[in-house]
Amino acid sequence: MNNLEERKWYESYPSEMKKDLKYPEVSLYSLLKRTAEKYGSRTAVILEDNQISYQELIDKVDRLAGAWDDIGLVKGERIGLMVSNHPDYIIAYYAAQRLGLIVVQINPRYTARELLQIVSDSKTNYLVAEQANLKTVYQVDDMQKLNRIFVSGSEDNDHHSLDFLIENSTPLRKEIPISVKEDVAVIQYTGGTSGKMKGAMLTHLNLVANIIQSYTMYGKRMLFGQEVVLTATPLYHVYAMTSAMNLGIYIGASLLLIRKFEVDDVLNKIKRYQPTFFPGVPGMYNAFVNHPDVESYGLHCLKFCSSGSAPLPVEIIKRFESLTGAVIGEGFGLTEASPSTHRNPTTGVRKVGSIGIPLPGTDSKIVDEDSNELPDNCVGELIIKGPQIMKGYWQNGDETAQALRNGWLYTGDLAMSDEEGYFYIVGRKKEMIINGGFNIYPQEVESVLYDHPDVKESAVVGIPDREKGEIVKAYVVAKDGHTIDLEELKGHCYHNLTRYKVPKRFEICEALPRNTVGKLLKRKLVEREKLKEEEEHHAGG
Repeated sequence: MNNLEERKWYESYPSEMKKDLKYPEVSLYSLLKRTAEKYGSRTAVILEDNQISYQELIDKVDRLAGAWDDIGLVKGERIGLMVSNHPDYIIAYYAAQRLGLIVVQINPRYTARELLQIVSDSKTNYLVAEQANLKTVYQVDDMQKLNRIFVSGSEDNDHHSLDFLIENSTPLRKEIPISVKEDVAVIQYTGGTSGKMKGAMLTHLNLVANIIQSYTMYGKRMLFGQEVVLTATPLYHVYAMTSAMNLGIYIGASLLLIRKFEVDDVLNKIKRYQPTFFPGVPGMYNAFVNHPDVESYGLHCLKFCSSGSAPLPVEIIKRFESLTGAVIGEGFGLTEASPSTHRNPTTGVRKVGSIGIPLPGTDSKIVDEDSNELPDNCVGELIIKGPQIMKGYWQNGDETAQALRNGWLYTGDLAMSDEEGYFYIVGRKKEMIINGGFNIYPQEVESVLYDHPDVKESAVVGIPDREKGEIVKAYVVAKDGHTIDLEELKGHCYHNLTRYKVPKRFEICEALPRNTVGKLLKRKLVEREKLKEEEEHHAGG
């Protein structure tokens, strides 16, 4: 791996991370099997008042795999999972891996248009959906025929219901050979580095390697057979799939499933079940720190947390850690990397505001437009190499060639690294604002806005300007019970930023547009600006 021991960050690894990391060449299903053998009576999944042990879980997985085998599902076929956080998601996921099927992860809230796009691109053969979404699924089935639709949570006693199939089948006994380096386990759709939707092909080895890397990064603090994982991020999202479900199952943890994130409900469940580990997203941490009675729910049970899908403002990190005593390991990942690539170590030097150092076995550097490595503290594109990097994009050679070059994944993220090999994200290549020839990174401006006592959330985008090319616009949401004085906020920005970085326009909003995982959708803000500009142009014309 390019003499990783010579990289600057190697010295920052805890001693156990300096050992030569071995990635077992095994399938995802075999990790569940090993855990069930070791921790069979331990609770694997908690949903509301229902609990399933590891022995019960693997029995259901094997029975569903047996049923699907009898129906005629064969290795390599694509099966869409359009299920929110529920034991059925985990059972169907691992039954598919047992048979060598390729899981296509699908957001249950997708419209017929969005679902059709994925089903038609991946040539999905089968689909597991919830009762509530069947109308959308049948609309798509009319246009792009599926071999069969399976239903989660159905009361019907027929071959469409997962419960019926599990109860009326015998466990699969035969072994399906899996080539862990070549066989794709999951197709995860993403806007990727170019913004167009495409399916990242993640092999069994990619996903297993990322589980082992993540576990190693947490060090000895993550104990086999003893952790409880707060699983509030949707499992169909690659971050929760790896950091909550797969990693949790690898270490024999209990997965506390949250179907829908409602802060009061989640706080009550934390109080009751005392989770120890939480892979969350920024919107969830923000909801916790802004809850008026958060201190009465006993969040000190959390030992450590991670944050994914978007940058987490430093102000939120500090407030959450002072409330809980837990450490949030800031890191970085992307769908194409299964997804984790960088994290602040749980022991040793931690730099708040950085994404930390590459995971064991991962190489990373900052390069210019010609792929030359840049020196410390210079902004360029972040590129990554490691066993967790995808095989490529599903049936998309052009995009694969653009993203994967000479064994490196080109992320499209602008970053820099310091003298000790810690990395810092400064923005997306396509989000960078160029104002009169100056480069402005939205994240820097947003972090200043987050520091203001009245601001709950902020988003910064570039909007077209004839004179300057682009100008900076800030969208801000006030904290509950607070009012934002825009002149005072502008003064705060001038005090903390060079003049050209200070937003020229501000807009106070009730909420920022986000997807179901809580990721901020800046393109919606940009689209809104373009629409406004067109309307003004027509009105004036």
